[in-house]
Amino acid sequence: MRQDFMNLPLRNGVGIMVINKEKKVFVGKRIDNQEAWQMPQGGVDNNEDIKSAALRELYEETGITSVKIIAESKYKYSYLLPENLLGKIWKGKFRGQEQKWFLMKFLGDDNEININMKNPEFSEWQWVNPEDLKKLIVSFKKNLYIKVIEEFKKFI
Repeated sequence: MRQDFMNLPLRNGVGIMVINKEKKVFVGKRIDNQEAWQMPQGGVDNNEDIKSAALRELYEETGITSVKIIAESKYKYSYLLPENLLGKIWKGKFRGQEQKWFLMKFLGDDNEININMKNPEFSEWQWVNPEDLKKLIVSFKKNLYIKVIEEFKKFI
């Protein structure tokens, strides 16, 4: 990592693993990187509690509100941005993200899902088997996803 970014903090964030009735996981293809699929995630606003942030981010990115929280990660998991993204996102204030993760069961049906929200992040979406996530995710988030899947697999 470049020296000028080494001292930047990690952004406080949340991640959401949403599973449907078939025990498949929601992933969206990022608008800004057509090779990158990810689960919903985002930052925690000032004075926002972590569960509210997770529900807000899920709604903002997917339109989903019909969920039940099944589990919350014991730990916060983090990733560092690759060199080519440093300084380009989050106004250059962070070198990566530290996230608390939530496992949520989707209680609605697929027509509730709307990725064309006010500030869309995804160009398309799909339900995938948890073991297939590792093949779809960008390399700098793979280890984080492996840890999240491992922690939540007993609930899926």
